[in-house]
Amino acid sequence: MNIALKEYISIFIHQTDLNITSCVKERLACFNLAPEQNLIMMLLWERDGRTQQELSEQLEKDKTNITRMLSSLEQKGFVKKRMESCDRRSIRVFLTEKGKELECQVIPVTEEFHRLATAGITEEELAIVRRVLSKMSQNVKGQKN
Repeated sequence: MNIALKEYISIFIHQTDLNITSCVKERLACFNLAPEQNLIMMLLWERDGRTQQELSEQLEKDKTNITRMLSSLEQKGFVKKRMESCDRRSIRVFLTEKGKELECQVIPVTEEFHRLATAGITEEELAIVRRVLSKMSQNVKGQKN
């Protein structure tokens, strides 16, 4: 028996992600930030001076994508990259003043979006969603190799 297209959980998750990303993109446009760039900024607002490797691991993105996003953020004047003196391969990323100032404008927008996206959903339901999606992610990661 074949599963109907609308029944595939991966399709449902993908469509949900597209809707969420589209809404976030719209809300961040006035700050000249793409949704994925915002994730880098949020990590740096949490702790400035992270390495490129840390950002890659935290966001589960390959180094090429992180490098591209950081170059864009650097061109916009939000971050600066600095090579480690002890390890020339290691690059640390720091917020510029412009990048630091952006935090007080963007965080309220992201918090408001979070409230919008989770409206009518209990903390218990959110915990279940996180747990189920984590299990699905682990299932797929186990099959990659």
